[in-house]
Amino acid sequence: MINHNNYYDKVKSIDFYNLPEALKRGNDYVNKATSNGASWEAYHSSDAIKKVIDMYFTKLSEFTANNHKANIKQHKEEHRHQSNKEIMKDAMIKQGITNPGGSPKKKSTRKNQPDETDVDEKLVERIPEEVRFIRRFLNLNGKTKTKDDILRFINALQKAILEKRIRKTSAYVKEIKHIQESLIKTFNSMRAKIKLEITDKTYNEFKEAAAGEKVYPSVQLIKKYINMNGKPGMREKAANLIMQMESAAKRRKVRKGDAYETPLQKAYNNLKVFVANKKQKELQIEASELNGLNGLLNGLDGIEEERPVIKSTVMNSMDFANLEFDTLGLQGKWLELIGDPSRNFTAMVFGKPKMGKSYLCIDFAGYLARNHGKVLYVAKEEGLDMTLQKKLNEKHVAHPDLFVASILPENLSQYDFIFIDSVNKLGLSPEDLSRLKALNPTKSFIFIFQTTKGGIFRGANTFQHDVDVVIEVPEQGKAVQMGRFNQGGEIAIF
Repeated sequence: MINHNNYYDKVKSIDFYNLPEALKRGNDYVNKATSNGASWEAYHSSDAIKKVIDMYFTKLSEFTANNHKANIKQHKEEHRHQSNKEIMKDAMIKQGITNPGGSPKKKSTRKNQPDETDVDEKLVERIPEEVRFIRRFLNLNGKTKTKDDILRFINALQKAILEKRIRKTSAYVKEIKHIQESLIKTFNSMRAKIKLEITDKTYNEFKEAAAGEKVYPSVQLIKKYINMNGKPGMREKAANLIMQMESAAKRRKVRKGDAYETPLQKAYNNLKVFVANKKQKELQIEASELNGLNGLLNGLDGIEEERPVIKSTVMNSMDFANLEFDTLGLQGKWLELIGDPSRNFTAMVFGKPKMGKSYLCIDFAGYLARNHGKVLYVAKEEGLDMTLQKKLNEKHVAHPDLFVASILPENLSQYDFIFIDSVNKLGLSPEDLSRLKALNPTKSFIFIFQTTKGGIFRGANTFQHDVDVVIEVPEQGKAVQMGRFNQGGEIAIF
């Protein structure tokens, strides 16, 4: 059973890449609450934090136990299939169906052919966005996927198009259009799960279109190095990465004159020091080096998925001035109103009754669901009634990733953005909201307030100081923003 005493020892053998999203977020929460295992003070002092972490430990233990049993069962099944295969092979030889050597007379399908291609691969720093989506699409072939899996792919593709990372002038526009249309058609017609099949003609055409480019081996090694920064339990992975670097040099995949020779050598030296120093618990990359590497590799494959944490509390102002932060990427009128906040931003929306606060927030919730993740809209103010339905329909925001509720659920793990309409009706205090954010550090919260006729509400100053975005609806149909990101932003609600 996993617990707080053995957690960081146990997770060394767990592949978090293949875990369900909820368990990945649980790991992020533990790392944040304990400063990557450095201190369990918050766990011991807060019943709420302890309850959440213990529940995560239980779920993780159950998952790993079930996964272990499944692997044993699969091994036995494979062994049984192998025995059956040998019996059938002998029978087919005797019947003259196969050659005496056992090889089938029929040509092997493409799935049994090696992946090697005669196409000369060109080394690049970044695989084009379109090619990455084409390869992701090809990887779906023959696999069973859920509606959520398909929806995530569709959303990621549409986001790339909206953000103009994929343009109409792209050389791959035909392939991208085919992928988008086929996925939407599949999503609309499927039930809970479906096995995806790509025709041989499409598969071969797309495979040829996506071939010919490969990321520099040196870039791939540097990305692995960056992703180890500040994480506990990385010593074994660091030793493996050293061997990978040495092997790449020996096999001349990385050689003198490589564009990334200098940063790669520096990374290699730092890894050697870390592995040799048993007292050093975490790999630490100096802020100046990390900033240089991030600038060098900015936007390359994989880096945007997991940005390294810079632990240094003292930085040179030049390094800090060039540091890049991860933002949400708002577009259109929402960028005009709010600016571009971080992914776990908090916002408050306030104004007198019947001015349009709920219309504004429902419209924003729909935009976030279409482009940025799962959204929960808690409509305590109106409840799940005809009024809320009318607003959803008038704003045309109904979406598979937008959920509505009349009360705030205990478990928020599956949502990225939570709207609370309103804080007054739920009877939440500034302390309640601070606790809610502390328990869900990776989520974005939008708090909606009803003010009095005089335009004030209880705890106004405390709330405004604790959030990133402050939106006032001073008159009917008008929203004004005065937060940290785009002060003075203004849009019409209706």
